[in-house]
Amino acid sequence: MESKRVDDEIRIAENLQKIKNRLLVFSGKGGVGKSTVAANLGLALSERKLRVGLVDVDIHGPNLAKMLGAEGKKLEPSEDNKIIPARITKNLSLVSVSFFLQETDNPIIWRGPLKMKLIQQFLGDVTWGDLDWLIIDSPPGTGDEPLSIAQLIPATGAIIVTTPQEVALMDSRKAVNFARVLKLRVYGIIENMSGLVCPHCTKTIDIFKKGGGERTAREMGVPFLGKIPMEPGIVELADEGKPFITHSPDSAAAEAFNRIVEEVITLSRRSDE
Repeated sequence: MESKRVDDEIRIAENLQKIKNRLLVFSGKGGVGKSTVAANLGLALSERKLRVGLVDVDIHGPNLAKMLGAEGKKLEPSEDNKIIPARITKNLSLVSVSFFLQETDNPIIWRGPLKMKLIQQFLGDVTWGDLDWLIIDSPPGTGDEPLSIAQLIPATGAIIVTTPQEVALMDSRKAVNFARVLKLRVYGIIENMSGLVCPHCTKTIDIFKKGGGERTAREMGVPFLGKIPMEPGIVELADEGKPFITHSPDSAAAEAFNRIVEEVITLSRRSDE
C-alpha cells in the first residue's frame, strides 16, 4: 500500500513538472462565485497567449464545463492510455468530472477514497503537456479535497474568493489560515459580488455590505486582488456558457477582472525572480 502511494506521487510529480504555475482557487464556503472566478481566470490568462489547463475537482458541483460552453463533451484516451483534456480554446483545456456523467442531473455519491482517486487521476493521468498555468477549481471549505490537492501538487499558490458578507468573510479567514498551514503561497483575496450595478442608472447598490474583502486581506496580511461587481447580464451569460470576460468585455465586471488578472501575473513573475 505504501509503495503504491509513493508510485502515485511520483507519477503525479512527473506529469506536472512541465507546468510553471499551479494555482488553487478555493473559498471558505460555497455560493461565493469561486467557479466563476476560476473559469474566467483560466480564459483570461489563455487570451493573453498563455497555455492554461483547468481542473474541475469540485466533485459534487462541477460547473466549469457549463460555464465555458463545453457541456456534453467527452474526453478521449491518448495512445499511451492517458486522458486528453477537452480543448476549449487554442490555449485553454479542461478536465472535469462532469465529462464522465451519463446525465447532468445525476448526483455523485462518493466517499473520500473514491474522490481522492479521481483527483489523483486528474493530476497524474491527464496529458497536460507544457503549461504556463494550471488552475484548480477546488470544492469549498477546508476538507479532504483541497487538502489532498495541496499535498499532491508541490508549490501550489492559492486565491481565496469571498463576498462582502460577514459570514463569508469569517470563512475566508479560515481559508487563508488553511493555506498557511499547508505552506501555500496566498496570491490574495478576491471580493466577488461586490455591489450590484443597476442596469438602469449604472449606480452600485451594496447588497452584501461593502469593503469587507479588502479589510480582511489587510487584517490577514495578504494581498487584496480586487473586487468584482454583480451585473444581471453576467448571470445570463454564465447560464448560456459564455464567460463574461470575453462576451461582455466592456462590462464593469470584466474590466475589474482584467485588473485582477494583471495583478496575478505580476505576482507570479515576482515569485520567479
